[in-house]
Amino acid sequence: MIEKDFNFSNGDSKLIEKIISDGNVDLNHMIFPKDEGLPVHNANSNVYMIVIKGQLTLQLGEQEPHKYNSGKIINIPYGTKMDVGNKDDEVLEIFVIKAPSPFNYKE
Repeated sequence: MIEKDFNFSNGDSKLIEKIISDGNVDLNHMIFPKDEGLPVHNANSNVYMIVIKGQLTLQLGEQEPHKYNSGKIINIPYGTKMDVGNKDDEVLEIFVIKAPSPFNYKE
């Protein structure tokens, strides 16, 4: 078999799972109920967030928070301060792609 296949979980409970981290790309899957999210942090790579379900509330740098509905893909540059979360009733589900992998950035 040439290809590799990967699984991700389903559900409505808070979940952060690393699906792929192979030195080329990192792919994470996240589910956040209302008022859940990530701690404020700086992007450790060039980041793409794909909103699958719900509405993502995203504050980058010092700008006002923006909301993104399902079907949106947001690109966040390396080093950007970000606050990622769900401020709405519907469960938020996103995939986060880091390309290149943070492994390729020197601290």
